[in-house]
Amino acid sequence: MIARTATSLLEKLAAQFPAVIFIGPRQCGKTTLAKTALKARYFDFELNSDRQVFDADPELAIRRIPGPIVFDEAQTMPHLFPALRALIDEERKENGRYYLLGSVNPALIRDISESLAGRVGILELTPFLYRELMGREVNTHDILWLRGGYPDAYLAKDPETWESWCDNYIRTFIERDVGRNGLAFSAQEMRKLMTMIAHSHGGVLNASDFARSLGVSYHTVNKSLDVIEGHFLIRRLQPYYANIGKRLVKAPKLYIRDSGLLHLLLGIRDNDDLITSPARGRSWEGFMVEQVIALEQSIRRGSQFYFYRTHTGTEIDLLIDRGQKRVGYEFKCSSSVSGDDAAGLRQGIADGIIHEGVVVYPGKRSFQIGEAIFAVSAEEMLAKSSTMSTSAGSGMNTGTITEPITGVSE
Repeated sequence: MIARTATSLLEKLAAQFPAVIFIGPRQCGKTTLAKTALKARYFDFELNSDRQVFDADPELAIRRIPGPIVFDEAQTMPHLFPALRALIDEERKENGRYYLLGSVNPALIRDISESLAGRVGILELTPFLYRELMGREVNTHDILWLRGGYPDAYLAKDPETWESWCDNYIRTFIERDVGRNGLAFSAQEMRKLMTMIAHSHGGVLNASDFARSLGVSYHTVNKSLDVIEGHFLIRRLQPYYANIGKRLVKAPKLYIRDSGLLHLLLGIRDNDDLITSPARGRSWEGFMVEQVIALEQSIRRGSQFYFYRTHTGTEIDLLIDRGQKRVGYEFKCSSSVSGDDAAGLRQGIADGIIHEGVVVYPGKRSFQIGEAIFAVSAEEMLAKSSTMSTSAGSGMNTGTITEPITGVSE
């Protein structure tokens, strides 16, 4: 069994709230985490035998079942939430009683905000993170990058099994969820849209271009992107706005969140394909964006995530806003880095956009490359208990970074 980083956060939320909701993409491990980490009664609302227990009178059913209770695919039974609210309010100080699992973010969060606000802690579970897998294989980083982090994909016994799993995952989403959300797309059109998104991965979103290619309206594309993002398959990374007298890019950047699904859509099947692909750099950037964001969220719940780009070309791949501190990340898929790779970070510091900068690359050494700017090994950073910033100060004279180089104490 692979230990999940989210387990410690789950324990904290269960001690603080009467209910905890797990959100995240299908097949990322929510059910496994619930069954292994919780001593609770488990009900799956996609099974008629479990669903019918709560259909007629959910309040009565919950009262008769000794807790804690896990409700899987909770978004399919919205009338459960008012009953939970009433039962929670009867014993408000009794925490860790109910656990709700769901795969569709907008629907579930909307129902919770209407019924369980202030009563529920939210845990977003991602596919595997590097720090959950390190040490399993010699080249864990490369395998995770190529195959992605979905457990069945990462652990596939051979490339053919991995490819089949990824293809069926996308097909299941298209055939199952497109119709449920009222999208006016055929399965073929949605597959085409997903492929177009993959080819735009890491670029600034232009929904009008997608609409022209598909022969639909701009609004239809945006509605479809909302649904795909709501299923945790894509990320629209929003731009950071600052009043600095410069023209800024104001459209979001678009990413396929899982690198394995991205590679399937791009026709990348093995490491040789990945190394020679023109999408290699953008793929690695997206992979690192997801890993760093997930790591940050595991320790700082209030952080916000952006990118920054001016029309003159100054760019920061990922900007993490921690309130009093902003850290910029540049992701370079090369074996070495130089001061030139930090040009956007230096300008960002000079303009007051960020306070510190980190160039992350797939090398082995970590070292300082400028004032408040460091080059950091990707594997070293992802293996830590928190995201890195340049707070180390001393300890840099040997060319390696001493623990920690993060703002954990902030």
